[in-house]
Amino acid sequence: MRTALFPGSFDPFTIGHYEVLESALKIFDKVIVAVGYNSAKKGFFAPQTRVEIIKQATAHLPNVEVCSYSGLTIDACRNLGASVIVRGLRTTADFEMESVIAQANTKLAPEISTVFLPACGEYSFVSSTIVRDVLIHKGDVSQFLPKGVQIEKFYTGE
Repeated sequence: MRTALFPGSFDPFTIGHYEVLESALKIFDKVIVAVGYNSAKKGFFAPQTRVEIIKQATAHLPNVEVCSYSGLTIDACRNLGASVIVRGLRTTADFEMESVIAQANTKLAPEISTVFLPACGEYSFVSSTIVRDVLIHKGDVSQFLPKGVQIEKFYTGE
């Protein structure tokens, strides 16, 4: 079974993230969506809330697991049995940043590959930052989220 890890902050998980996940599922038998936790950063949503939002979005996908992790992504891959890291790309700037990280990961863990998947053009402008901003200002974020995700129940407006 070929397992991939799709890591990210997913703060929150957007329709763009979901589209990359769907592309990854066409290639891999199982995809683990892993919410990275960095204690030095304060996220908008708590890591466990992000996990719950992603579980809500992917409940109908039997070959998707969702978890959180801290530390190096390559260590998460090793611990979870993933041999590939999936990274979504929206822009050329994303590619430049992600390729540097992929090269470092290859040096640290040559047995783990990185695959870049482009975001669907229709959603390439959607970022977690945009979703948070619209949510904070009480706008309708539904068009930026996967179907079935009710993010408002996780956001109290505080």
